[in-house]
Amino acid sequence: MRHTLPIAPQFYVTAPQPCPYLEGRMERKLFTALQGDGVDQLNNSLSQQGFRRSQNVLYRPSCSDCSACLSARIDVAAFSPSRSQKRTLKRNAHLERRATSPWATEDQFALFRKYLDSRHADGGMADMDVFEYAAMIEETPVRSRVVEYAVPGSSELTAVSLTDVLEDGLSMVYSFYAPDRPQDSLGTFMILDHIKIAQEAGLPYVYLGYWVPGSQKMGYKAKFSGLEIYYQSAWKKMADPAQFETAGHPLSTDPIAEQVANIQLPEQPIHKKR
Repeated sequence: MRHTLPIAPQFYVTAPQPCPYLEGRMERKLFTALQGDGVDQLNNSLSQQGFRRSQNVLYRPSCSDCSACLSARIDVAAFSPSRSQKRTLKRNAHLERRATSPWATEDQFALFRKYLDSRHADGGMADMDVFEYAAMIEETPVRSRVVEYAVPGSSELTAVSLTDVLEDGLSMVYSFYAPDRPQDSLGTFMILDHIKIAQEAGLPYVYLGYWVPGSQKMGYKAKFSGLEIYYQSAWKKMADPAQFETAGHPLSTDPIAEQVANIQLPEQPIHKKR
């Protein structure tokens, strides 16, 4: 009888490319594949360390001269809606929520294209076709759901979120909504509704992706009470956004080898060969 050690995930770094959040900066990502046994455990563990999922890949910003991108999540127990957020909930109370398996539809893609063409026409996803969209939704090796919002009786979708179900919360992988209804704050509404889903399921967190100090695109995330930021290898409560403003200093970035060495991987069983 021989013992074989489990194969540890291999980490890689992308080539630098223009940052979509801060003008004049370059971004680089540290990533690993979600494959083989234990993908759910790996997704859970790395999500708790600031990683995000894109199809069968987990990634985290690892820029050479910047560390401004910070993972954000909401502590559901500490959350209390503001007056503005209460109004948002009231304005959208008529919407019907439908949680489905991760399956792409033509209605979803039609809304997705409207959203991109209106809000992110010059972004990295602007040229995505229906096949690439289907891959984004359906190529998931973990427990994922598509959460759709629509007016009851209407076949037209109002908003959609691709959401992963983690052991400690919900991770909003990607969301989009009708761009011609800015007064309804649909992006904020989906976050508020996911907080409600997490509360009902007894899950402590809602993961929002990245918050970037100084980025107008990400500023709305700082408006949620109970927000926590993954900063210096630990989750810290955000009392004041200004406390993280220095995170873009070049000297705050650890070398790649040190970053990988500090990643905590889930324990994997040792398989036996006869």
